[in-house]
Amino acid sequence: MAQTKADRQAAAKKAAATRKRNQVRDKAQNRGAKAASSRQRNDAKDSLKQAKGAASGAASRLGSAAKAAGDAAASVGKSAASRARGKS
Repeated sequence: MAQTKADRQAAAKKAAATRKRNQVRDKAQNRGAKAASSRQRNDAKDSLKQAKGAASGAASRLGSAAKAAGDAAASVGKSAASRARGKS
């Protein structure tokens, strides 16, 4: 059975519509992947920033704690010296 010109045109229109649908779907998938990758990159950047802040804060607190411990040791030393002078 031979195809008529109308049959060929209908098949061509259907194929064109399918190609268009596939293009739109592919673009949407790429956009979704790009958006996900951007979101993940931004999340990673925020996490890194938080980690840096926590590390610098911890270092600062550690430094403050070390200074406080040093001050406490100095005070203990002064106190011991004062008691020793008072006993003699």
